[in-house]
Amino acid sequence: MDTRRPSMDIVNMRTYSNRTRAIRTRGTANGRSTRQNTGFTLLELLLVLAILVVLGGIVLVNFTGAQADANVNATMTQLNSLKQSVQYFQIRMNSMPKTLEELKDGPSDAAKKAKWTAPIITEIPKDAWGNEINFTAKGNGYEIRSGGLDGNLNTDDDITVSG
Repeated sequence: MDTRRPSMDIVNMRTYSNRTRAIRTRGTANGRSTRQNTGFTLLELLLVLAILVVLGGIVLVNFTGAQADANVNATMTQLNSLKQSVQYFQIRMNSMPKTLEELKDGPSDAAKKAKWTAPIITEIPKDAWGNEINFTAKGNGYEIRSGGLDGNLNTDDDITVSG
């Protein structure tokens, strides 16, 4: 029978192997398991929620500002389109319309009604906020006015086009 002792390398290898196996099963030196937790802590969840709220606030502020600008631009475009329709009416009928309805229905004067061939606009538009557009004839000029955001005429937020 072979009574030789195992070499030192084999003994060290067994000891190292046993130690690492023991550390894996017992845990680390500070008592925690080496198996990692897969969930989030409450602090991490609250931090992510706070970041989302801040980003949402920034987006909301920018979106409402963009919407207000878009409404003003859409109303200006609508008023300028009406201005061109009024100018076309002036050329066609050789007079100023008294109301916006005349752009759609024709002049109320019977002599001018004979010249009327077709409507210039099919319907009277509203501004971007859904309010009526006001037309005022002033001698040879006119003013087309939208009440703006508040819908009231002759306030600071009115949008006007003159001709």
